[in-house]
Amino acid sequence: MTTATAETDLTTGDSPAGAESSRSVRVVPDLVRRRLSTLDNRLEPWSWLVTAVITLAAGILRLAGVDKPKGYIFDEVYYPTDAWDMLQHGVEWDEKTNGPAYVVHPPLGKWLIALGEQIFGNRELGWRFTAAIAGTLMIFILIRVAYRMFHSTVLAGMAGLLMTLDGFQLVLSRTALLDIFLGLFVLLTFACMVLDRDHYRRRWRDELAKGFDPAATHRIPKIVPWWLLASGAFFGLACGVKWSALFFAPFFAALVIAWRWQARRSARVRGPFVAGILGDFGYLVLSFVLSIIFYLATWTGWFVTDTGYFRHYREANGLSEPPILGALLNLMHYHSEAYNFHSGLTEKHVYQSWPWQWLLLGRPVAFYWNGNGNCGATSCAAEILLLGTPLLWWSFLPALFALVWFGIARRDWRAYAIFAGSMAGLLPWFYFAVKDGRTMFSFYVMPGLPFLILAVVYVLGAIMTPPGGMTVGAARTDRQLIGTVVAATYIVLVALCFAYFYPVFVGKTMPYDDWSIRMWLGSRWI
Repeated sequence: MTTATAETDLTTGDSPAGAESSRSVRVVPDLVRRRLSTLDNRLEPWSWLVTAVITLAAGILRLAGVDKPKGYIFDEVYYPTDAWDMLQHGVEWDEKTNGPAYVVHPPLGKWLIALGEQIFGNRELGWRFTAAIAGTLMIFILIRVAYRMFHSTVLAGMAGLLMTLDGFQLVLSRTALLDIFLGLFVLLTFACMVLDRDHYRRRWRDELAKGFDPAATHRIPKIVPWWLLASGAFFGLACGVKWSALFFAPFFAALVIAWRWQARRSARVRGPFVAGILGDFGYLVLSFVLSIIFYLATWTGWFVTDTGYFRHYREANGLSEPPILGALLNLMHYHSEAYNFHSGLTEKHVYQSWPWQWLLLGRPVAFYWNGNGNCGATSCAAEILLLGTPLLWWSFLPALFALVWFGIARRDWRAYAIFAGSMAGLLPWFYFAVKDGRTMFSFYVMPGLPFLILAVVYVLGAIMTPPGGMTVGAARTDRQLIGTVVAATYIVLVALCFAYFYPVFVGKTMPYDDWSIRMWLGSRWI
């Protein structure tokens, strides 16, 4: 059947030729079928083998020696102690006043840290364990997302390897801060969106094959977007870790609307944007309602106790506090106060940085320092520096520019999806930096990191393959061979760079001179 073939009804069954049948199916034109093609739900042994091997390696790197160094490092003085108090009291607690503590981040990240403390106790392994698991899960999910998007085991493996070999993600995976959990849930939200895109296009292909004729009706098939609703749930959990997840909401919503419009256009629906826009917005609203429900669920400890900060604010100030509604109004007041705190946070910090410095590694954060260790030299040093693997991170800006070029030239949905996620993780911080000079740190970019890595992988894939992809059975051209060598060389160099900086990612004691030569940007990294 060629693309020029009309949409023909074919009878099926055992009836003789020309006999009528009770069931008719429509032959979908090849062009439409290709445009609506998706990655089928089938067992892909090689892709799953690559996923398992890389995830295992990532897990070993993140869990090995995670209980060192001893004691709290950087902001671990806050979150593990809050988590332990939540296990005892249901909410964050101030031991000095023997009352609830005022904190300015939602509870979910601390509950996840508390889970590790519940298993292993209030010690280093306990409060860092779930962060290491979250960091490993991020790599697993990134590989599967990359495979879904690129339909390539090689490119999916590259994405997983690059995140495995990133010192920034490694350090956050081995430290009890909130940002690794935020990155995990934002990535899960995007993963469900990609699955929803495939589901929506697959259902359109199936409806057309069953005989649906877009030219004969203004109505479109009813397709329940289960994966879109799941993305809403995960987005609510992301907000339950840090409110900065909200920066992704408009970017992700725009992607969903654009993907659905494109699917209807590919199916040759008349007026593809208007035809389904009410349904698109309706399901987005329902997804957002689920986000609110799951977000509120992260505050369960605050709701079910009478001791949470501002839990009975209205009652204490002579205002009515009806059941349920009163608790929600008190929580709204809590949020208002916390927002005011964040908006007015301009206190200087030695390791603060601005968004335009982040991708350039202009001011990494020192999480730990010990100059008194024993290394066999006159002077020793041990540091944990929140530093991205330099060769990888200095590739991000060129990759973003190339991504825009390839995306425009190829009109590729993957390019603008990756670009949208990258901008969601970066642009809002530029606004707040210029608007009020808010105190910021490089780890705020964590939720955008998977998209930056996907940008690099996309460009490597574009170098390795022509715009139309490889034809099955076709011999590789010189360009493809050169591109493959370039990509492989790049991955090897990133791995060597990671190995070189590994001691300052995990706090290994070394001679001071060895530490000093790794401070490539001098005082900016010290």
